[in-house]
Amino acid sequence: MQITMVKKRLKDGNPCRKCSQAEQLLKDRNMWQHIERVIWAEDDDPTSEGFQLAKLHQVTQAPFFLVQRLSGEAECVQSTLQLLRVLAPHAADDLAVSDKALEMLPDEDDAEAWVRLALERYGVRCPIAFSGAEDVVLIDMAARTGLSFSVFCLDTGRLHPETYDLIERVRDRYAIDVDVLHPDTLAVQDLVKKKGLFSFYRDGHSECCSARKVGPLRRMLSQQQAWITGQRKDQSPDTRASVALMHADPGFEGVDGTTLTKFNPLANWSSIRVWSYIHAHNVPFNSLHRQGYVSIGCQPCTRAVLPGQHEREGRWWWELATQKECGLHSSAQVNASLTPASRQ
Repeated sequence: MQITMVKKRLKDGNPCRKCSQAEQLLKDRNMWQHIERVIWAEDDDPTSEGFQLAKLHQVTQAPFFLVQRLSGEAECVQSTLQLLRVLAPHAADDLAVSDKALEMLPDEDDAEAWVRLALERYGVRCPIAFSGAEDVVLIDMAARTGLSFSVFCLDTGRLHPETYDLIERVRDRYAIDVDVLHPDTLAVQDLVKKKGLFSFYRDGHSECCSARKVGPLRRMLSQQQAWITGQRKDQSPDTRASVALMHADPGFEGVDGTTLTKFNPLANWSSIRVWSYIHAHNVPFNSLHRQGYVSIGCQPCTRAVLPGQHEREGRWWWELATQKECGLHSSAQVNASLTPASRQ
């Protein structure tokens, strides 16, 4: 087996941090001797051999590895974890809980690398929660990894027609199945019978959201090991300022009662960066955004915002800013610091 490692060299002459970490990890695991050749992608030279190989294999980040097997079969491996599994499957078994694994985490603003990490670790048992613009960015990133992934969305029964249209456009654009979850009929009927259709204006939105959103989400996540969301820290300074890129989610139980791992790859992104990605990659988005809607939920609880208003001002506008969560992400700040236990 012949293995070529493609590393990125920065303008100051040093290798990128992730490339150095990958090399050290391979050396620590006595795997470096399998690397027969190192090729550089020069940061200031897009014509360099490394960049040309990245373009040829449609790779967007370094390091990556070109594996030539004795059978003649060639393979492009896009992460060090994948390479360890190629070289010795047992050698990667404890990577998720080792000290070196913590050092190998992607850069904090490299959202696609975090999506890849989640999918490599959990596969389709780590679905992407889809509702808004950020979530479609994550779907686009997942599609670019070439890995298998799954997507779900919550149909509360009170979404805008434009939101249903977006669901279908995303399904068609990425040729994927979207698991559309519905609330328990009896729970909704009981709430409406006792309190009417608009009790949230009087009593707050938590009871309605619990029936229409939290219930079906809990059922979905009870069959999963992890999940991916589009939360950003700056979406709501009052409730999301401490959102972590990855953390244990004690708010829900995963398959067999295990603790879920929750990934928020866009935690450190701004709205401007999200929309720059959307326009650069022609990502589908809700047409309501063109009408002044920024954060879009259920039709009775969402309205357009005025210039200068924060994006969450259009959600549950009759309530305090500290209450503008529906229960799906109330645990986002719990156990926000990554520890080995949170990755098991």
